[in-house]
Amino acid sequence: MANRNDRRIEPSFDGPRNAADDDDFSVREEDRVVPSRRKAPAKRKSSKARATPRGRSRKPKRGLFGIFGRLVYWCFVLAIWGGIAAAGIVVYYGAKMPSSTTWAIPDRSPNIKIVGVDGQLVANRGMTGGEAVGLHQMSPYIPQAVIAIEDKRFYSHFGFDPIGLARAVSTRFLNGRFTQGGSTLTQQLAKNLFLKPDRTLERKVQEVLLAMWLEQKHTKDQILEMYLNRVFFGSGSYGVEAASRRYFGKSSRDVTLAEAALLAGLLKAPSRLSPARDPKAAGDRAQLVLGAMRDQGMIGEKELANAMIAPATRVASFWTGSENYVADRVMQELPELIGEVQSDIVVDTTVDMTLQELAEKSIRRLIDENGQKLNVSQGALVSIDNSGAVRAMVGGYDYSTSQFDRASEARRQPGSAFKPFVYMAALEQGRTPDSMRNDAPIKIGKWTPENYNGKYYGRVTLKTALAKSLNSVAAQLAMEVGPNAVVEAAHRMGIESELQPNVSISLGTSEVTPLELTAAYVPFANGGYRPEVHIIRRVTTTEGKVLYENTAGGGPRVISPEVVGMMNAMMTGAVEEGTAKKAAFAWPAAGKTGTSQNSRDAWFVGFTANLTTGVWFGNDDGKPMKKVTGGALPALAWHEFMVAAHEGVPMAALPGSWTPGSVAPEVAVESQPLDENTFPAAPQPVQKPRPAQQVGAAPRVEQEQSSTASIRRPVPPGEVGGPTQRRETSILDVLLGN
Repeated sequence: MANRNDRRIEPSFDGPRNAADDDDFSVREEDRVVPSRRKAPAKRKSSKARATPRGRSRKPKRGLFGIFGRLVYWCFVLAIWGGIAAAGIVVYYGAKMPSSTTWAIPDRSPNIKIVGVDGQLVANRGMTGGEAVGLHQMSPYIPQAVIAIEDKRFYSHFGFDPIGLARAVSTRFLNGRFTQGGSTLTQQLAKNLFLKPDRTLERKVQEVLLAMWLEQKHTKDQILEMYLNRVFFGSGSYGVEAASRRYFGKSSRDVTLAEAALLAGLLKAPSRLSPARDPKAAGDRAQLVLGAMRDQGMIGEKELANAMIAPATRVASFWTGSENYVADRVMQELPELIGEVQSDIVVDTTVDMTLQELAEKSIRRLIDENGQKLNVSQGALVSIDNSGAVRAMVGGYDYSTSQFDRASEARRQPGSAFKPFVYMAALEQGRTPDSMRNDAPIKIGKWTPENYNGKYYGRVTLKTALAKSLNSVAAQLAMEVGPNAVVEAAHRMGIESELQPNVSISLGTSEVTPLELTAAYVPFANGGYRPEVHIIRRVTTTEGKVLYENTAGGGPRVISPEVVGMMNAMMTGAVEEGTAKKAAFAWPAAGKTGTSQNSRDAWFVGFTANLTTGVWFGNDDGKPMKKVTGGALPALAWHEFMVAAHEGVPMAALPGSWTPGSVAPEVAVESQPLDENTFPAAPQPVQKPRPAQQVGAAPRVEQEQSSTASIRRPVPPGEVGGPTQRRETSILDVLLGN
């Protein structure tokens, strides 16, 4: 038995088990522990201790160090697995992107720089609203402020900033929301250039990959320059140049420290923080930027203190300044001149910014001083030189509150400002300024034209009748020459709108725009030639390549020198002794006032040998003004503008000449009963299509769009002029001089 006990038996697991094997190789609990030769302890160990396998010791109690070690261990493990997972995600989403060999920086949206004849900037147009400027050209405060608040490690990271991302994530857990951004400037540029603003993991991964690619392909300064020229600054402004013009009215080259801090502060929430919406919020954010610049050593305490006390920037909710009416007109004309704009271009206009500012100030001042008292809210002014170049164009009181251009788009009744075309047609048929007519109440069919305030002068010359704007004489002349002759004369001179050939046209019942009415007076100023009215001189690329240039010479002669002389002599009387005496200044000048029914529209269009200028006042809704006539506010605005425009310019006489009795007497007009349906034969109006690029013509509209029904029907008694007259005189009596 001893030998048996001393022999060691190895269990085998190769063969099948049987009962005998079970008896021989069964292992009891006590057999699991190697017997110790030591004396057994007095007390029995617990079953747990007895069950401890040989070679294993009990676990020691864990202290703080042990817990920390285990934490570090598992963090390390998780970091490894997280890195593997992140790499997998990057590979997965990166594989969905096009090959990096096909990546390229997309072209910046083209900018259209519009400048005046003196080289001053009129406006920038296009998606960006401002030209691209080099990093060395803009104020150095701008890039410093942006880096300080948006990406202080910009010059040290490789496009992706792990430290910044970790900071953003930690603040997310501490504050429950993201209070700091984790994207670098390079990432923001990558997003703006290539990606949609989707908040997805895929977009974020692609953003990081593109940022790293940008860092490999471009220098830090190049990346920063691209960013500053493309990023959105709110209020429709993309890029620092557009934002500087929008908020401060100056170039980014001239931006101060306080202004640069405001611009940099907008990047967090451009629309919400825009000074056009919330100046206080914009200012508060700018102070945070200044503090960040000080903390990073970009500015000193003195600079900080001076910038902190800068007043808050307040701007209109929209672009302001009348030059924007000019810019809008340019943008309407460009597609027909050069087609689609493919790259940055420079548009040289005919506008003189000094005259433009003078015109705007005059219109605004008169409305500010008289608006409530006289119930007038809008005004427009157009000034054109003898070559047809538009020198100034104000389309309303304030562009920021209304972008509708009343100078080139609003059609209004010109009233008596249309009469020169009636008198011109009469002179062309043999009448002279000395021709006599009886100014008395008349009735033409069912229409009774009446003078302003119901005052009549009896027998007067045509010169006096035009100077005093006598309605009855104008109506008589329209009946004599025929409305068709009047329409033909007006179209020949430059009126583009549709005119109704009825006798009431003599009092300006057909609607026109201030631009075309002013353009139609230019032949009186330049000796009888109708030039091509234009506002664009030349279009070039930024490299100087000419894309378009206005090479049109003098226009065709549309009125004889003799008629020009007689008309100028007649209209000079309106300024010297007639309804436009308030317009007179120390230059030979001529023109005509106009007032529509109930003072809904008030006009004065006048000219010197240098400039032709038209002024309109009224209300957009057609409400009557309080007895405002063309000889009041319009004549005052014209006078103020023309005095400044002619300062230092050598005086010149009006073209043409006429002296009383120098022209043969007119052919006697045969007496005959006339009414609004029977007129002497007259040439039909010639309406030739105008070249598409011509600026002087306002777009035609269908007749149904006209706001005044009077141009579709004869004007009934009392609609034009003063109160109904008690005494009626037939046209036959007038023609016979009774």
